[in-house]
Amino acid sequence: MRLNQRLAICGLAAALCVHVGTLAAQDAKADSNTERRPRGNFDPAQFQQRMLENIKNQLAFTNDAEWAVVQPLVQKVMDARRETMSQGMGPGRMGRRPSDGGAGNPPGGEARVNPAFKSNPEVESLQKVIEDKAPAAEIKTALEKYRAARKDKETKLATAQENLRKVLTVRQEAQAALLGLVP
Repeated sequence: MRLNQRLAICGLAAALCVHVGTLAAQDAKADSNTERRPRGNFDPAQFQQRMLENIKNQLAFTNDAEWAVVQPLVQKVMDARRETMSQGMGPGRMGRRPSDGGAGNPPGGEARVNPAFKSNPEVESLQKVIEDKAPAAEIKTALEKYRAARKDKETKLATAQENLRKVLTVRQEAQAALLGLVP
């Protein structure tokens, strides 16, 4: 009886191994058939184009001529939003200096600058006076310039959003609000 149990267990284990091997081979074949891009080859232009296509579909634009008028306005909103969102982040910063090894940077190495974020002189100036432990008057001046630049970018975003809102139907405006394009 014990021998029969052992043989049954060994047979079951062998069957499972064969089945798992078949599944692994199918998985490998499926992976080789799909077009996967390595993560290191991120193309911002291609990503942005996919975003615009998604927005076009979400806003239910079927007429390419109408979309050709609206697309630049959507692009301006996206650009203005990116500018306002990047206010607190200088290139490679995320709250740390590049030499700290923060934000994915090697210790003592150079910052890897994300091409989607443009450098911001007001942010860099304010960061520099803070790091240099400058006098309070100098920090205050840099802070005022930073706030003025931020307010200017927020005004540009509001203007871009209003210009987009003017050309949308009520249904499209509601969908644009859900997408975060307009307030």
